[in-house]
Amino acid sequence: MRAIAHKNVRGAQIAAKELGGLSLHDALDYLVLLAEVQPGRAPAAAIRWHGRLELEATALTLTESQLALAALADLCAGGRDAVQTLKQLLRRVRPTLPPRVR
Repeated sequence: MRAIAHKNVRGAQIAAKELGGLSLHDALDYLVLLAEVQPGRAPAAAIRWHGRLELEATALTLTESQLALAALADLCAGGRDAVQTLKQLLRRVRPTLPPRVR
């Protein structure tokens, strides 16, 4: 999504509404943007993202769920390495809504 690439939170919100929502992959990119630009909003968004992960993942173990929560907490605390962990997790658990083609 172009708005995320340009670090435009408001533009990303508008685009998400126009698209009817975001895939988990795109929502993760949006969460990374929030953690960087508006860190106060990131923890609530991280909880919502994890909730979607729980609902949309076709193969998620308890350990993977815990890993996701730990990585999200690290992301919200400023850790950028957590993003790769979350992206790898998304590849493994195969969420039901595929990422948008860019």
